[in-house]
Amino acid sequence: MTKLPQRVFLVYGFLTPLLLGLAMPGRVGFWPLLFVALAPLLHVCLFLPPKKSCLLGFAAGFLYHLFLLYWIVIVVGRYGGLPLYLSFAALVLLALYMSFFWGLFCLLLSIFAGRSWHRERSISTLVWLAPVLWVALDYLRSFLFSGFPWMDIGYGLYSQPRLIQAADLGGHHAVSFALLLSNSLLVAIIDRQRSNVRWNIRMERRLLLLACGFLVFIFGYSFLRYDVVSRAVSRGLHSKIAVVQGNVNQAEKWTPEKKEQTVATYVRLAEEVLDQRDTELVVWPETALPFYLQSDPLASRIAQFVIANNIWLLTGTPAYTITGTHPDGRRDVDYFNAAVLIDAGGRLAGQYQKQHLVPFGEYVPLKKYMPFLSPLVVSVGDFTAGQSSAPLVMGKIRMGVLVCFESIFPEIARASTGAGANLLANLTNDAWYGRSSAPYQSMAMSVFRAVENKRSLVRAANTGISGFVDPVGNIIKSTELFVPTALARQVPLWEEETIFTRNGYLFGACCLCGVVAIFLFRRRGA
Repeated sequence: MTKLPQRVFLVYGFLTPLLLGLAMPGRVGFWPLLFVALAPLLHVCLFLPPKKSCLLGFAAGFLYHLFLLYWIVIVVGRYGGLPLYLSFAALVLLALYMSFFWGLFCLLLSIFAGRSWHRERSISTLVWLAPVLWVALDYLRSFLFSGFPWMDIGYGLYSQPRLIQAADLGGHHAVSFALLLSNSLLVAIIDRQRSNVRWNIRMERRLLLLACGFLVFIFGYSFLRYDVVSRAVSRGLHSKIAVVQGNVNQAEKWTPEKKEQTVATYVRLAEEVLDQRDTELVVWPETALPFYLQSDPLASRIAQFVIANNIWLLTGTPAYTITGTHPDGRRDVDYFNAAVLIDAGGRLAGQYQKQHLVPFGEYVPLKKYMPFLSPLVVSVGDFTAGQSSAPLVMGKIRMGVLVCFESIFPEIARASTGAGANLLANLTNDAWYGRSSAPYQSMAMSVFRAVENKRSLVRAANTGISGFVDPVGNIIKSTELFVPTALARQVPLWEEETIFTRNGYLFGACCLCGVVAIFLFRRRGA
């Protein structure tokens, strides 16, 4: 057993959230720390008993997520209207939920790979189990309670496209796996420096060499894939597309008297980049039109704009569908957070309805079974989730649409690409986040949707960050926060289907199944 005092393990445990916080996108974003940040926590799990490992992992996760998700206070306080103490309580509750997975990770890792009761337990067990377990829990969090896969560790490498091309094999989970393996291998290298270590254990040595080989494969593949795809994309089809960032004040956006001014703002900004008459498509953000386009007189103003400029328009707007009428005249109506495609003749050419709604933001979960939640429906909205991932078609362009935080769910972009999309369009309104780290984190996750499917991604955000991402993850051009801007760029349209699009999205599920199998095997052998 290690002779290090308990307070040293406490320092180790809290060193991880500090390093990881400095590494992730936002105020600092020093990405090289990702390769070492989790090593102190892994060292804790190697030597402390399971219960102590769990508690320290939970505390470290709580501290990290307070740092990562502090913008929740801005969202529910400034824009949600809650007092400061309730806003902070919302942050604490979310951080507690997220830190549960850290505590569970440390508990299981200590049980299955720790040395709290076996001094010379093979370090290779920890080296391989840590990435499998971490990715399994990330995957579980992606769908549990509707899912909140915010800023998994792999996303921290978004600014280094040469390092993340393996995402087209196993999604962002494959990159997270490689980072965890790098951290656990560092722990193994340090551990193997002990004078009493026995290097003649052949299986352990082979497993450690296999870990090194896996990392060489992942990052070697990424370097080669980046060069190959970049050359192929440069020779393929391109289309000139414009994005508009209106920077419309969130507090005034939905007031009836401001909607005409909002339309005028978007039209004016768009026309600033349409002077060369070679732009084919203009993209406006989520709910850029704060009214029902299908029944509002301002629809004619939109039609005039696209006809006069001979362009197509993709824009966010609320929409509704009448599903039935009662004898007394009452109507059943489904409301959607939608994106509509308007052709150059001013006609509706397609509509996408947001599939993954924000709980307690766009709908109230379990409202049918808990009538006392009905008042919340009035305050937060009552949208219906869309069902289709079919692309919106504009000649050679087939767009897979991601509305708002749908960009953090890999399955939605993958389904659209599998259905034939050769371009991804993310329409969002990140004004809720204020001048925090959240817009940078949101952009980071969007980059991976492009890399996983090898599709260009066009992003239009009300207050930023808007821009263009090519199929290998280069951010071609992006905007500053809270600046009215319009950008136009030639965007590659690529057709090749990746392994991720076909079946690589199952990588996280395989890790979860592996952990279950290990647990069952241990129980049976106990």
